[in-house]
Amino acid sequence: MPNFHLPTFERLNATVPTDVDVDQVAATWMRSLSQHAEEGNARAVTALFIQDSYWRDMLALTWNFRTFHGAASIAKFLADRLLPASLANFRIKESALQPLGPDLAWIRIAFNFTVKDVGNASGIVRLVPQSDGVWQAWGMYTNLEGLEGFPERIGALRPEFAPGSRAESRNAADNEPVVVIVGGGHSGLALAARLKALDVRALVVEKNARVGDNWRNRYDKLRLHDPVWYDHMPYLPFPPTWPIYTPAKKLANWLETYADALDLDVWTSSTVLAAQPSASGNWKVVINRDGAERVFSNVHHVVFATGWGGGQLNVPSFPGMDRFKGEMMHSAEYKRSERYKGKKVVVIGACVSAHDVAADCYSQGIDVTMYQRTSTYVMSTGHGLSALMKPSYWEGGPPTENADRDGASLAPRAVVELYRRLTGAVAEADRELLDGLRGCGFRVNMGIEGTGSGLLSFERGGGYYLDVGASELLISGKIKLKNDSLISGFTERGVRFEDGSDVEADVVVFATGFGDARDTIRKVCGDAVGDRCARVWGLDEEGEVNGAWRGMGVRGLWYMMGNLAMSRFYSKHLALQIKAMEEGVFGERYGA
Repeated sequence: MPNFHLPTFERLNATVPTDVDVDQVAATWMRSLSQHAEEGNARAVTALFIQDSYWRDMLALTWNFRTFHGAASIAKFLADRLLPASLANFRIKESALQPLGPDLAWIRIAFNFTVKDVGNASGIVRLVPQSDGVWQAWGMYTNLEGLEGFPERIGALRPEFAPGSRAESRNAADNEPVVVIVGGGHSGLALAARLKALDVRALVVEKNARVGDNWRNRYDKLRLHDPVWYDHMPYLPFPPTWPIYTPAKKLANWLETYADALDLDVWTSSTVLAAQPSASGNWKVVINRDGAERVFSNVHHVVFATGWGGGQLNVPSFPGMDRFKGEMMHSAEYKRSERYKGKKVVVIGACVSAHDVAADCYSQGIDVTMYQRTSTYVMSTGHGLSALMKPSYWEGGPPTENADRDGASLAPRAVVELYRRLTGAVAEADRELLDGLRGCGFRVNMGIEGTGSGLLSFERGGGYYLDVGASELLISGKIKLKNDSLISGFTERGVRFEDGSDVEADVVVFATGFGDARDTIRKVCGDAVGDRCARVWGLDEEGEVNGAWRGMGVRGLWYMMGNLAMSRFYSKHLALQIKAMEEGVFGERYGA
């Protein structure tokens, strides 16, 4: 991974003058950018950046997700793409000085521009001072917002009348969908809503009987650990009376309402049996719907929206599991603790779901033990979430769309040092909690490269716990802890460890995550397609997510995933790519 550095005053050998005129600095810099960009002068635009800088682009200039680090990399990118992109109509939206500490500050400029024959775009640039008094760019973000001639049908462009009944639309036999979305959770529905606004017909295929069952059928006390301001969905935000932390069953009902309110085409109790690309470039998709097969032969795009690991449960194998006389399940299959009263439960894992299940069991007086194999990053919701989310995703914060762009403008690898600072500050605020956990033997860490949940979320989609109470139960011994030896196998009555110790169990819950998302693709599309697919999650060498939202390496095959916030933001990018391809305006993917 590239080694990014924050532009501290020490590194810059400069500071912010007390009399700096922010608007004047912004106008001067943007005037130069506009002039040189419209001329296609890549060398002059590069000269507006410091050496240790980055440019992150989402579709606007590259039809890809790319981050270019360093002036030399930016220069090569601009030499290849600036002139063909033909940028114009630069307009500043807002500019402000943003102090981030005694040794760090920048001027943030948000602006709009256009890309010839493509559409409208937005940008965010951060300028830092130089020793000679000049301000130069440290970080640039450019983002495609809409396609020329194909605007979203929202606001003043909304349809005059409601469509026919959803039942009629879903049952239409003579109108094949352009897009088949496998999975009707929040990711699939968000993408379907985006595509509908762009007049692209999409059919969502959901295996459960009702939309939202993927949340409705989880354990009763499950709730989101992210706050409501972070979790809004496209076009239909949660009402202002919504609780800060959403119960799973409440979210399930909201998803069902969402699909109905936005007139999305969803087939429930349906399964995609097979999806195969044809010589023409289209897809043949076979769907089992209520026991009857339906075949679509000319689907242009197949999108998997089947969640982390494609919904494939990761259950490790240990010797003796076949002899265990108790009950074993994955945490995704766990429902409620009441049925285990009077029994002994062992939870294998130390992630969010492990803590939730263990706490739920303790609430019913159940003897529960958590087995922790490796260390875990822990932060409190009280200190951690406010530090991470304020002011962007908090009461009184900016419009969600603005907060999303601002977050995306800071490339994950570019802000590693910022993550470290934030993680250190949260850990200091959580000192009593963390000392208590260490005191009871629970192993804690500071996340990948000391970034807390920052890089963990992009690399693993987990490996951390946002504490909502289970940590105190561990500290007090109410949830028992076992982490001094690896599991060697199972006995008839429990779990045995390499040091010879045993933990009795009537129930074992594996909170061990999910498999490789590509396994679901292989199951539906076959190995020939699966072998060509990019890794879905995790960061590539530039710090961009490998395959989700940007194409899987197979024409017409996509993966839509992420938490509610990621799904809200990146569903638009995926929808724009599909719409551009359908209208014949999609350019060459730079660096594909």
